[in-house]
Amino acid sequence: MTLFDLTDEVVVVVGGAGRIGPAVCGALADHGAEVVVADVDRDAGRRVANDVDGTYHHVDVTDETSIRKLYDAVIDGFDRIDAAVHAAYPRDAAYGDAFLARDESDWREQVDAQLTATATLSREAIRRMHPDGAGTAGQSDPDDAVRDGGAVVNFGSTYGMVAPDFRVYEEANMPPSPAHYSASKGGILNLTRYLASEFAPEVRVNAVSPGGVFDEQDPEFVAAYEDRTPMERMADPEDIAGAVVYLVSDAASYVTGENIAVDGGWTAQ
Repeated sequence: MTLFDLTDEVVVVVGGAGRIGPAVCGALADHGAEVVVADVDRDAGRRVANDVDGTYHHVDVTDETSIRKLYDAVIDGFDRIDAAVHAAYPRDAAYGDAFLARDESDWREQVDAQLTATATLSREAIRRMHPDGAGTAGQSDPDDAVRDGGAVVNFGSTYGMVAPDFRVYEEANMPPSPAHYSASKGGILNLTRYLASEFAPEVRVNAVSPGGVFDEQDPEFVAAYEDRTPMERMADPEDIAGAVVYLVSDAASYVTGENIAVDGGWTAQ
């Protein structure tokens, strides 16, 4: 069990008040971590932080300055960051619009809100973990924090690995997961591999790719999705949390550049 012991480890969970974030924060806290809940929703973020006896910090992942302030605040409060989990996913009002209905500005907005945001989050976290401060990027050290390595976990998706099964959505008469989502998540997975290669051995960078998470969706969609999934159910947030705990713990000390699909077998077919 010591392999999974996170006692006194400082772990930042960005998107900690989202659909999956509270379960991730809870699991990390149960394993002893000092959890920093970072979210744009102040009220929800504070509730989650209170539930896990953690700390809340506001962050808007679409704002580079806000991201820097978050990680500076964590360093100011704890002197280090041991792990960073990037689980936020902002959506615009037209999130579900079809590919042909989106113009370039719509596309850029959503890709920036996910892929670019994850790149910025990863950069600022790694700057504060890697002994060189800026790795091989040649950029100046942003602060005086002590760096002795760490772990980054980015959130991908099964739809960053495979295309949606459009029949599942057609049976429920609901819009499919949008194209920009798949493009962003696929980019995040290869970004994760790139960063793992560049910043090893000091910083491990991995990804978790959830399958569909149950959230009171249309019953016809749920039935169609579960019929398509070997495990015959949608995911619960707690299913995803276990993979995150593993990746930030010493149990994964020789694991970097990997993507764990937590999808009930969806991508195995």
